[in-house]
Amino acid sequence: MIGFEFLLTSAVVVITPGAGVLFTVSTGLCQGRLASFYAALGCTLGIVPHMAATALGLAAVMHAGAMAFQLLKLAGVAYLLYLAVATWRDRAAFAASAAVQALKPLTLVGKAVLLNLLNPKLTLFFMAFLPQFIAPSDPAPMLSFALLSLVFMGMTLMIFALYGVLAHAFRQRVMTSPTIQNNLRRSFSAAFAAMAGKLALSER
Repeated sequence: MIGFEFLLTSAVVVITPGAGVLFTVSTGLCQGRLASFYAALGCTLGIVPHMAATALGLAAVMHAGAMAFQLLKLAGVAYLLYLAVATWRDRAAFAASAAVQALKPLTLVGKAVLLNLLNPKLTLFFMAFLPQFIAPSDPAPMLSFALLSLVFMGMTLMIFALYGVLAHAFRQRVMTSPTIQNNLRRSFSAAFAAMAGKLALSER
């Protein structure tokens, strides 16, 4: 059930940069390694509602109901745009010389959970991806689905945490340059805005 093909495909999906990776990396650059771990944890926990929706059959309803998908998509677009504006305006965020004022863990986790919660593609991903690795003859398909989901979440947490560690190392080495700080701030802001545009133009 949990074969090499599943692990490889899951790893490719998780490693591919998206809003969650971007949020974790930007948090690592702004606030350090521990803060990036909380961001990674929040992104991982944000998978749970999508997993539950799929398990309960709600994913099929969302897939069929254009209105539900569009509403969730618009909420996701709005949140990504909020992150873009907030990143653009926070001129001190990437300053390595500034005192680190880490957000409270629950705040970081909450922001990351909301980021993934408002991603309608994640529910559709669970509906289309995981069932491929559950045999039709499986005597306990829901148990297999839960196990596959937990493995996927574990990979997400580990890979996102690694992204955060690498971001922290980058911060420690080269973040003393005001030019780099400004370029990173603008780049992350533009990336969040671009993801919002991509999500807004996406179809079901």
